[in-house]
Amino acid sequence: MALVKLQAENFRNLDSAPVSFSPSMNLLYGENGSGKTSFLEAIGYLGLGRSFRVNRHQAVCRHGAERFVVFGGLDEGLLKERPGEGAGQGQRASETLVHRLGISRDVSAKETLLKVDGEAVRSLSSLARHLPVSVIDPGVFDIVAGGPGKRRQFLDWAVFHVEPSFATTWQQCQRVTSQRNQTLRNGRMDASLMRVWDSQYATLAGQVTQARKAAFELFRQAFDSLVEEVEAPWVHGMKLDFYPGWDTSRSLVDILESHREQELRMGHTLYGPNRADLRLRIQGRPVAETFSRGQQKTLVILMKIAQGIVLSQLGKQVTFLLDDINAELDAEHRSMLAEKLRQLRCQVFMTSIERPQPELLWPKTLPEFRVFHVEHGGLTEE
Repeated sequence: MALVKLQAENFRNLDSAPVSFSPSMNLLYGENGSGKTSFLEAIGYLGLGRSFRVNRHQAVCRHGAERFVVFGGLDEGLLKERPGEGAGQGQRASETLVHRLGISRDVSAKETLLKVDGEAVRSLSSLARHLPVSVIDPGVFDIVAGGPGKRRQFLDWAVFHVEPSFATTWQQCQRVTSQRNQTLRNGRMDASLMRVWDSQYATLAGQVTQARKAAFELFRQAFDSLVEEVEAPWVHGMKLDFYPGWDTSRSLVDILESHREQELRMGHTLYGPNRADLRLRIQGRPVAETFSRGQQKTLVILMKIAQGIVLSQLGKQVTFLLDDINAELDAEHRSMLAEKLRQLRCQVFMTSIERPQPELLWPKTLPEFRVFHVEHGGLTEE
């Protein structure tokens, strides 16, 4: 599915007028501060339930307002090729909206209301599963150089869309982890209570890890195939592994018991899925220590495309939000990224300061695209 309608109210500086988009490529350009990234941010709210730029909901609410709303309409997106059609051209699905998504946040009361097709839903996952949103902005390149948390977040995005039950299981695991941490921080530990938390934690950890492993294998297969297609010889020989967060040759309960004193000193859980990581190494060393900044950026792009391949194989159209990639990628890598996304039949929203040149992004086959000029929070199609 693809986002073809968007309307926002009191969201940063965005105009409240409804706008329509292509289920394929949408190119937005305008001066700094015009609202380009804010449009991507509003779209991100429908697929992520939060901002990819800031941690606080209040930061996106227009000054003086107490509540913001984002509404989106989804259609069936791009259909598979039909006999006799040119490669990569794709066809629009029905203009009829198949889903309507809405999120509103009262920042003063700290209350969030979520709706799918007019019905209130309780969990963000109920909203997000309809619109897989993948963000490529300057911050995303920390996936390689940053801490394990960035890579867990990267992996879990795919796990969520591959395995529908993962969100609930992971939330349960996080709650048990929190309760276990609270017990560890108590001045006098209740050994019998800790054994109960250990048992529950280990059970949920096994379920979380199983889902992560399955999604990781799909991702690794897609990534390996992708690397064979692109001219990036420095990637060859790179080893990509999933570390579940503990030595799985031993039971997690045994590990927790044998490291009880260590965890008591630290006051939190040191082993389990909350410590999982994607390990990227070449010749035994982390790629962050070996690859140049440019190579790291290219690697992250390939990883993001590989995630798109996984979801495409499952019949899901990903909506990619590409924020000011002109400042991060050279012309060759921008074209490579754009072409791969075209081949995947992804929906793309791409921002830039300069007016986009589609013929440079897709020199061989132009996809369906729409160009918008952004000014003072409003969109004008060109």
